[in-house]
Amino acid sequence: MINLLLADDQALVRAGFRALLDAQPDMTVVAEAGDGAEAVRLSRKLEPHVVLMDIRMPGTDGLTATRQMPDGPRVIILTTFELDEYVFEALRGGASGFLVKDTEPAELIQAVRVVAAGEALLSPSVTRRLIAEYASRAKEPQEAGRLAQLTDREREVLTLVGTGLTNDEIAARLFMSPATAKTHVSRTMAKLHARDRAQLVVFAYESGLVRPGWH
Repeated sequence: MINLLLADDQALVRAGFRALLDAQPDMTVVAEAGDGAEAVRLSRKLEPHVVLMDIRMPGTDGLTATRQMPDGPRVIILTTFELDEYVFEALRGGASGFLVKDTEPAELIQAVRVVAAGEALLSPSVTRRLIAEYASRAKEPQEAGRLAQLTDREREVLTLVGTGLTNDEIAARLFMSPATAKTHVSRTMAKLHARDRAQLVVFAYESGLVRPGWH
């Protein structure tokens, strides 16, 4: 069972999400929060698997709350605008991905399952476009020191993660087994203290390994 926490300052929005998600046989909404501070408090207390986090809330907003989240819950950012600088900052801060609020119900349900399984919501091309848009504004690549911790093979793998490839696609590209590719991704995440692939993608752009427009 996937335990969910809904964080949105609009009760009607929360009610709509609750009705949809509670109707799924493998999901249950364990709590609702009207602002970010309450979302963080309830996450520490209830340890939900996934938090659906509105980014713009009065008081403590979704960006601040995402940074303050305990390690357990995975955060999906809900936003009205796809190309939103706050969304990029939330991905940097540990969010596993984002959805626009008018996402189709079936896509929302699938997104929750993907994130609960430990993956990142990187399938929409807009996610990588967003990261490229804001990471490329830095005049010089960041994170060079942390990049030095990686082996040459791990850098190759990180670059391919940054361009959006799955473990199977990385394995095919580098002539290795999917299990080996997964191991390299896991080691890279551990060295860079990344929660999931979303943060690896952000890191790949900010370090200069991946440039906007790469495919």
